[in-house]
Amino acid sequence: MTPSQCRMARAALQIGVRQLAHKAGISSMTVTRFENGHSAGAPETVDALRAALESAGVEFIPENGGGAGVRLRKVGGIDSGG
Repeated sequence: MTPSQCRMARAALQIGVRQLAHKAGISSMTVTRFENGHSAGAPETVDALRAALESAGVEFIPENGGGAGVRLRKVGGIDSGG
């Protein structure tokens, strides 16, 4: 998952950094640093972000010459509850 895909996925789900961070079990600063390209993200961090987004219905599309992307495979999202 690229930083751009992470931002696109959040936009598709209409969720904020804090909601994603909570669902992934990481800090919102970590999400922001990853999305802005200031940190490549530890593998376990990227895995946690990806798992949180996939559980909310995001499907990641590989580069395949056309650019990496995301799409929603089902309606839903990340709730704000804990």
